[in-house]
Amino acid sequence: MSSRTPPPPLPDARVVVLVRQGCHLCDDALTIIEPVCRDAHASWQTVDVDSDPDLRARYTDHVPVTFVDGVQHALWFVDAERLAAALA
Repeated sequence: MSSRTPPPPLPDARVVVLVRQGCHLCDDALTIIEPVCRDAHASWQTVDVDSDPDLRARYTDHVPVTFVDGVQHALWFVDAERLAAALA
C-alpha cells in the first residue's frame, strides 16, 4: 500500500476516510470504521473526494481510502481487526 497523505484532517481525527456519495463500498467501510473507532475511543472523519478537484484527480474511483494517523491503511475494504490493532 502507498503512504499517500490525505488532506489535512481535523486536529484530533486519527482516522480519515475518503468517500464519495452513492458509493456502496464507502457505506460498507463506514459500518466497520464507526464501531471500531468508537470502541477504541478514536476520532474519525470522512472527506468527500468530489469536494476537491485535487482529491478527485488523485483518487478518482479508488474509494473508500482509509488513513490512520496520516498513513494509508486500507483501500476499498476495511478489516475490523486490522483497524482495531492499528488504533491500539
